[in-house]
Amino acid sequence: MSGAMRADFPLPDIDWEPTRAFWAGAARHELLIPRCDGCAAYTWYPRERCRTCRNQSFTWTAMSGRGRLFSWAVVTRAFIPQFEGKVPFVPALVALDEDPAVRLVTEIVDCDPDDLRFDMPVRVVYRPLEFEGITRRVIAPKFTRAAP
Repeated sequence: MSGAMRADFPLPDIDWEPTRAFWAGAARHELLIPRCDGCAAYTWYPRERCRTCRNQSFTWTAMSGRGRLFSWAVVTRAFIPQFEGKVPFVPALVALDEDPAVRLVTEIVDCDPDDLRFDMPVRVVYRPLEFEGITRRVIAPKFTRAAP
């Protein structure tokens, strides 16, 4: 493999087998997480074997899209040129209601960063990942404040 970056970096590779179903679900506005066929444990990030029972069979399962804000940062300075048009933005970890051990790396949108609080209820919204100079867009699950 060469060290060259993809022309559409930093967009995700939606055809990469381990996460293909996740991105296909997002395009349909569904939040899908793999669930072990052996013990029913949710597994995120996708793995070859279940951490709980070591089973190798999973089913992509629709989540409610509800969770809690676990961690976040407010980015005010672009660290690569593609992010210059996005600042300020809020990358975050959201713990899903179905299993708080499942934490998605995401972005908090439509909220004043000063209003964010640990364990705040959030809900999924689907928005395009867009970057200056890149014509392709990918629909991604992002999160916003949920009604208590």
